Amino acid sequence: MDVTTGYDLLCFSHLRWNFVFQRPNHLMTRAARDRRVFFIEEPVPGREDGLAIEVRDGVHVVTPILAPDGEPEPRLAALADRLVDEQAIRRPILWYETPMALGWTRHLDRALVVYDCMDQLSAFEQAPLELLAREAELLSIADLVFTGGDSLYEAKRSMHPAVHAFPSAVDVRHFRAARVGPSEPQDQAGLPHPRIGWFGVIDERMDLELVEGLAEARPDWSIVMVGPVVKIDPTALPRRDNLHWLGQRSYEELPAYLAGWDVAVMPFARNRATRYISPTKTPEYLAGGRPVVSTSVADVVRPYGELGLARIADDVEGFVAACEAAIAEPAAARIRKADDFLARISWDETWKRMDGLIRKALRPATRSRVPVVSVPAAAGTVARAAASVASTMSTVSSASAVASRTAE
Repeated sequence: MDVTTGYDLLCFSHLRWNFVFQRPNHLMTRAARDRRVFFIEEPVPGREDGLAIEVRDGVHVVTPILAPDGEPEPRLAALADRLVDEQAIRRPILWYETPMALGWTRHLDRALVVYDCMDQLSAFEQAPLELLAREAELLSIADLVFTGGDSLYEAKRSMHPAVHAFPSAVDVRHFRAARVGPSEPQDQAGLPHPRIGWFGVIDERMDLELVEGLAEARPDWSIVMVGPVVKIDPTALPRRDNLHWLGQRSYEELPAYLAGWDVAVMPFARNRATRYISPTKTPEYLAGGRPVVSTSVADVVRPYGELGLARIADDVEGFVAACEAAIAEPAAARIRKADDFLARISWDETWKRMDGLIRKALRPATRSRVPVVSVPAAAGTVARAAASVASTMSTVSSASAVASRTAE
């Protein structure tokens, strides 16, 4: 009998389902093929506490609603209990994209705890002060830990006995549509070539000086920036005649934009927020048949830069030169090389491997459950664990600083 039969999955996420279709969306839509999946977003304000549930892509997307008065976490805990009761959920798999959800879910009965550490969230702007302590607690009770890239794996592998690296994957079929020339989006159709394009979230991870320098250095190029602006002031975005901020577009629309670019770029800043990222757009760009130019983010340098699938540059002069070389490069050989690599990675294969680890962990003979730790009793333990996390992260960063200075 299928060992996962009867195990619903509750995913607690810091990202909203309809924000940008990325790692949690890809994984949860696949998880929902053979079990009920409840994707619980962060709460929104309302007149009274409640739950809004909508099925999207086969996933039950749950939005908690909180009235303005009172402490949020006890009421969120009550809403979690209500969800479990109303949906007849019994001993689910608890899947955490954010450790912050522990504050109102640690009491839930469960069959398994999975921590999908897709980013080092404590390094991001506006990260909650208690996030590091919550992560230490989550690491102490998790059965499995998945990381969103190899750099994160190296940082976390000593913190838990079952850490597994699952770098960014791709839905090749979706982005391969860019190769057959879908209809040009109206807001891009009139822009002159060469076009240098980006899609994704525009936040503190973006090197805005590099973007502006690129536009200034080559006024004959169209610089196309597709994506929502978050956590930074939109008025701080550089403005030039050849620099086009088009705003957020849906996942379904992205191949049409990608099809019209001569080079796809990732002008990431090199800072705390990008040290451990594994950008999903790298394989997406390649699946669309575009040449890739990126700054030296570690998980882009290795493997993409080392395999010749992406050009790496960190200053304006180098970035311009890399884009020029990418434009001049014959496409056929590059695409064949990219396809050989992409044949080994996919969200389907990633989920298959994750699900295999979950099935193995659910078998009674292999289960070694760590008991639930109450907040008061765990306070000292969590504080010590958080200090250990901070110390380990510092050690990892320091030890790799010299070796990775060029790669970052």
